[in-house]
Amino acid sequence: MGDSAVDYGPLAGLIGRWQGDKGVDIAPEPDGTENNPYYETITYTDIGNATNAGRQTLAVLHYQQIVHRKSDGNVFHHENGYWMWDAATSTVMHSLVIPRAVCVLAGGQYQGETSADGRVVIEVAASLDSPDWRILQSPFMRDNARTSAFRQRFEVGDGRLSFSQTTVLEIYGKTVDHTDDNELTRT
Repeated sequence: MGDSAVDYGPLAGLIGRWQGDKGVDIAPEPDGTENNPYYETITYTDIGNATNAGRQTLAVLHYQQIVHRKSDGNVFHHENGYWMWDAATSTVMHSLVIPRAVCVLAGGQYQGETSADGRVVIEVAASLDSPDWRILQSPFMRDNARTSAFRQRFEVGDGRLSFSQTTVLEIYGKTVDHTDDNELTRT
């Protein structure tokens, strides 16, 4: 790690500190749906190259995301993880851990896609039944708030980072989409 010749590919635009106050978290509740407006800070730090088994080189970013409810200012989500770029296979990977005993390794092929306004589009996904991109959770979460799928879409460029995220949960006797959307600016 720490090699000076690093190709971060589509992840290069993420490096830095981002803040946004337009977030909306729509989460399941036993008696319906909770709608939480929020603000957050995400910091992406370039780590350098990591080499696996002497044959795969990944460009790696570490990140930390801290999310506060607008209603009371309390932190209700804290996430750490890594974004990785494999230039040889055009694969983007996102590994994340949240302090609810859930870990996700999501991935996707980068096709050079851009949004209507010219920003880089990054999409990753994971599911319980995927042979490659998986979800790991504690026995309690598996039995009470099981995550069965995860999808993310990022658009980054021109000092803006927009994302939408869907986590499919099996909770309260039903299957529901837990969604988060926000637009952040580089600080």
